[in-house]
Amino acid sequence: MGRRKKKGQLTPLELEIMKVLWASGPATVQSVQERLPGESLAYTTVQTMLNVLHRKGKVRRALRGRAYQYSAALTRDKAIGAAIRDVVDRLFGGSAESLVMSLIQRRDIQPEKLEQLSALIEQQREPRAKKEIKDGNA
Repeated sequence: MGRRKKKGQLTPLELEIMKVLWASGPATVQSVQERLPGESLAYTTVQTMLNVLHRKGKVRRALRGRAYQYSAALTRDKAIGAAIRDVVDRLFGGSAESLVMSLIQRRDIQPEKLEQLSALIEQQREPRAKKEIKDGNA
């Protein structure tokens, strides 16, 4: 079965470029190229990728002098949400609960983070419990 990227998902290189834009704000092709980690990519490669991201609606561009300045149109939170939804759908049958249980069972969550997670769960339960009491469903 071939690997097909879901519509809206970022490729690894697109994600690296978006990370630069999220961290730096508006930037030219050259500025993005200089800030990319790892092996240096050709200017034309970065330019092509920024144009692809622009066509996809993930970045905006504005002509400043003789060069385009690119800025993120996609927020980091939306990108994270899309990636998590993709993982949950593909690996956990759409069940976010199964993802969390898997992380806990594999001990991929540190004890102090588990405490924070427990507190967050309790905060979510409290309004429901109060509503049930108010509605007489307790």
